Amino acid sequence: EVQLQASGGGLVQAGGSLRLSCAASGFTFDGYVIAWFRQAPGKEREGVSCITGSDGATAYAASVKGRFTISSDNAKNTVYLQMNNLKPEDTAVYYCAAANGLPVNLSYQNEYSYWGQGTQVTVSS
Repeated sequence: EVQLQASGGGLVQAGGSLRLSCAASGFTFDGYVIAWFRQAPGKEREGVSCITGSDGATAYAASVKGRFTISSDNAKNTVYLQMNNLKPEDTAVYYCAAANGLPVNLSYQNEYSYWGQGTQVTVSS
């Protein structure tokens, strides 16, 4: 059974940092794209970043580029999202998701088959 477990959210002041983790089970990363999405209250869910399990290629939304870094530890089947210089507009529930065989970009949100439960990130001003 494929499972994704997101963790690491919390409350942080603007300018602070958090590291989110997405622990996967039931599959190996090779051939998959693992992505982080977020949804703020009253807004649509949006892509944040993604990484391929095979070669580590990455993609970022323009709003987080230069502040967030996605990485993976294939031995641990875990993907991380290091978030630095957080802003109040980063406040959202963050979800990790996995898809087999997609390109490494954030345009295929509806094609992700597996989703974690979400972790809340709150950035105070």
